[in-house]
Amino acid sequence: MAPAGNFESLQAALDNGADSVYFGVEQLNMRARASINFTIDDLPEIVRKCRKKSVRTYLTLNTIIYDHDLSLIKTLLAKAKEAGVTAVIASDQAVISSARSIGIDIHISTQLNITNIETVKFYSLFAETMVLSRELSLRQVKKITGDIQKEQIKGPSGELVKIEIFGHGALCMAVSGKCYLSLHSHNSSANRGACKQNCRKKYTVIDQESGFEIELDNEYMMSPKDLCTINFLDEVMGAGVQVLKIEGRGRAPEYVATVTKAYREAIDSWYEGSYSEEKVEKWMEQLATVYNRGFWSGYYLGQELGEWSKTSGSQATQKKVYVGKGVHYFPKAEVGEFQIEAYDIKKGDKILITGPSTGARELEVEEMMVNDLHAEKATKGDSCTLKLPFRIRQSDKLYKIVPS
Repeated sequence: MAPAGNFESLQAALDNGADSVYFGVEQLNMRARASINFTIDDLPEIVRKCRKKSVRTYLTLNTIIYDHDLSLIKTLLAKAKEAGVTAVIASDQAVISSARSIGIDIHISTQLNITNIETVKFYSLFAETMVLSRELSLRQVKKITGDIQKEQIKGPSGELVKIEIFGHGALCMAVSGKCYLSLHSHNSSANRGACKQNCRKKYTVIDQESGFEIELDNEYMMSPKDLCTINFLDEVMGAGVQVLKIEGRGRAPEYVATVTKAYREAIDSWYEGSYSEEKVEKWMEQLATVYNRGFWSGYYLGQELGEWSKTSGSQATQKKVYVGKGVHYFPKAEVGEFQIEAYDIKKGDKILITGPSTGARELEVEEMMVNDLHAEKATKGDSCTLKLPFRIRQSDKLYKIVPS
């Protein structure tokens, strides 16, 4: 399951092997501030694009809900039902009840902190799929999936309950993301999708009684490294998990493309029996090229304490710099024209092209023309054409990929 914060990321997920995508609409989702977010009017187009590739669509409505939100919730659910959204990811009983009343399938969000089989039994009255708490070990996950099979715990449709876990992306210091630090400091609630990410900053811890300043090995003592399971995906699959969720609705489309592709390849390799350490090493190198705070295994392998990030931002091994924008595509020649507005590009450069319909495409510049002449380099102000195996649009952006 891949994240989609906008149409560029949605297309990147579709192009790189996602089986399903999850996304927010308007303000009632846990990434209301971190990503651009879709509007209600985008729902039919989202579903159309996904159905074309047989990809399921999940609408996140998993924030805390107040009385003044109830009317909007009903409107969003009605539009989702009309558009044909596959299911809604929910944590509030008001959303669950409203979705059930109009016949929309429900996925239980990690915000409800499911950690045992009795809780699974309770929510099986309402939901087909449940996202377990991020703080469980794989042994605990396997116990739950085993008991579902053993006791034949079924959802409203009569099918066995499916278990979903987070497989990759940012982790929060709070249990299942329920944090009030941002609310107390900035009156901006993380539980309403408006986290200010206070935990990603440096802090000094002082004993108020003695004045003693606690010495920390790591200044970012509330900022966990990012979760990564690709190096023990065989154990994840062996735990009976049916849905592996990639975090990142606030991330760039190239992040979605790279991470989705890596996990698609890894899962397929596991099924084919070709999952290996050599492949894992390659996938880890690819994952390191996009946004990350360093990687660790979360609590899945039984660690009692978190592994904390060494920096407040990304540790990606490469970054993108803006070069220019799309102008025109010549389908017969398979050539894209760009206006160079910032940095130069030259033959041999690795480039990234993003756009709502293009998604995120990376390639190497093998040949180029500047002002209708073969050239080795294009600089600011030039009109540049590149050989491309895909269509570009005027809304597309051209970047150069460089080492961080």
